[in-house]
Amino acid sequence: MSPEATYWITHLHLQPHPEGGFFREVYRSEEVLLPAGLPERYHHSRPLATSIYFLLTGKHFSALHRLQSDEIWHFYAGDRLQISMIDAGGHLRTIQLGNNPVQGEQLQAVVPRHHWFGAHVINPNGYALVGCTVAPGFDFADFELGERDHLLRQFPHHKTLIEQLTR
Repeated sequence: MSPEATYWITHLHLQPHPEGGFFREVYRSEEVLLPAGLPERYHHSRPLATSIYFLLTGKHFSALHRLQSDEIWHFYAGDRLQISMIDAGGHLRTIQLGNNPVQGEQLQAVVPRHHWFGAHVINPNGYALVGCTVAPGFDFADFELGERDHLLRQFPHHKTLIEQLTR
């Protein structure tokens, strides 16, 4: 792991994340939305918003998963990160998150709810430090980790990506 990645992991007090990489929650709204004020897909209260630091190295990846809420990704430091998204119709879209707009990189990107998505650092020796904001706030009840066999049956035309971003 690069000294820069180790620096951020240490100084931001990041811990291993279940989907890959390292993270720490930095914000969870004290105010909550009650089920009556949320779309029907939510079955209990949610904080207004949540935010995490998230770090991936070139040796890690964020496994394909989906959420019930939109997620906003913010680039902070390191190398270009590719976010790959598959919508319900099987259409693939990729976003390059980074700080070089001349090369098509974006500082911020939105992953729409219900899209299968994962991410990896383009440089195998690099790292990317990002932030992820979810509103209504993140709850593990809204998190679904992709199962390789299921995703391959549903989206066989994305076999390479699915094999790359699942365990």
